[in-house]
Amino acid sequence: GCGVCCLHAPCPLGMLLSRRRHGRCRALDWDSGQACYRCGALLRPAATLQASWPGLPARLRPLTTAALQRLAQRWIGLGLGCDCDLEVEFPDNRRL
Repeated sequence: GCGVCCLHAPCPLGMLLSRRRHGRCRALDWDSGQACYRCGALLRPAATLQASWPGLPARLRPLTTAALQRLAQRWIGLGLGCDCDLEVEFPDNRRL
């Protein structure tokens, strides 16, 4: 749940939302209360969808918002644990 993998590259859903294959996923949100990144497609799907696809007709938004949340759960492996092999090093040699 730290978001390091999403900072590195978007998941397949993030690729659609971000319109990029490399670099930070645009759907990624910083949660200052928990000091970690969270998936905007999962936590605020309507706003993420609007930001990513502003031309989407309003009548399609309820259907696509629900689908977006389900896809986000699947692609980030919600509840399955981290499978990222990236390591973050801090200046004082701590690791995340």
